[in-house]
Amino acid sequence: MNLYEYQAKDLLRQFDIPLLPGKVIHSSDEADQVLAELGGDFWIVKAQIYAGGRGKAGGIIPCYSRREVEQAAKKLLHKPLVTSQTDAQGQIVDCVYIEEGCQIQHEFYLGLTLNRHHSCISLIGSAAGGINVEESSQQAPKSIEQILIDPFVGLRQFHSQRLKSFLGLTQDVFDKFHACAENLYRAYTKLDATLLEINPLVLTAKGDWVALDAKLSIDENSLYRQPTLLALDQYFDKNSTEQKAHQHGLSYVKLEGDIGCMVNGAGLAMATLDLIQSYGGHPANFLDVGGGADKERVKIAFELILRDPDVKAIFINIFGGIIRCDLIAEGIIAAVQETHLKVPLVVRLQGTHHLQGLELLQRSGLPIITAENLAEAAQKVIIASKGEV
Repeated sequence: MNLYEYQAKDLLRQFDIPLLPGKVIHSSDEADQVLAELGGDFWIVKAQIYAGGRGKAGGIIPCYSRREVEQAAKKLLHKPLVTSQTDAQGQIVDCVYIEEGCQIQHEFYLGLTLNRHHSCISLIGSAAGGINVEESSQQAPKSIEQILIDPFVGLRQFHSQRLKSFLGLTQDVFDKFHACAENLYRAYTKLDATLLEINPLVLTAKGDWVALDAKLSIDENSLYRQPTLLALDQYFDKNSTEQKAHQHGLSYVKLEGDIGCMVNGAGLAMATLDLIQSYGGHPANFLDVGGGADKERVKIAFELILRDPDVKAIFINIFGGIIRCDLIAEGIIAAVQETHLKVPLVVRLQGTHHLQGLELLQRSGLPIITAENLAEAAQKVIIASKGEV
């Protein structure tokens, strides 16, 4: 579960992370009231979306007057923001965060993430924080330091000491740095996070540490024990295909190809995408309808795929384990009829009652292309996507 920056900061304040005063607004008319509460004479207006790269995309605007703040809010609100981490359509900015400015002496990067390979938590630091941290990590990998933390031990001072040397910190600022790292680790574990990223974590001219940005992702499997976080679960742009899929318990990820894919099971879905790629095709999405792929879920899945104007063919790959393939076939037939499908459809069924399912599809009279095995199905859908049926 991803959170907006302002939501992440609201949570981090509970863990004594040093932050600047800020308020979120949903209309430029609210700017005057917020500025009256914040005070100061220098503010940053930040677009709130679930993607990085906002600074380079014009989504973070420094302002030196109330008029500039209002103009910045009008420029960003209710418009799409396209960044290096969004698709070509971008994400709609539903709200902006107005934050007091500060005098920056140096920008650092500090993050915590789950390291599955080593079954531990990684503390990651860099002295090259800010909007170019990704480029710096690619061009100069040694500018990033990763420290492994045993979750049974937790973050200790010797972990921070290693970063002190790597980041070139002096002793007079180290104690506050270590306290900040400790509090970030406490927030990471208490909130069941999978990622907590501060970029930049800045050292001010007064020698104070301030988290100027915050990216926080929560493990959705832990939400049963994080009831206060459920109310924050807006999960992507509310009008997006991802949001609609999430509302219906489906997993959808937009890709750049033209072959829409509907598969039951994440592992089978990944294998399907790989096979399409290996035969020269280009998947348009990852869509896992799960084990309970009944008629209604199949119909919703069709609607999700057909939202993408780039889709030129659809591939349904179902393994009937818990659910019977003949029931899936009935759902496919109903969905094709109700959505008035205009693009070619290739279906591969295997497992429980798959022969009965294929027979239902063939007797339906609908232009559905069937296949016995996965390789055959992948080749057929690629041909169909090129209009060579």
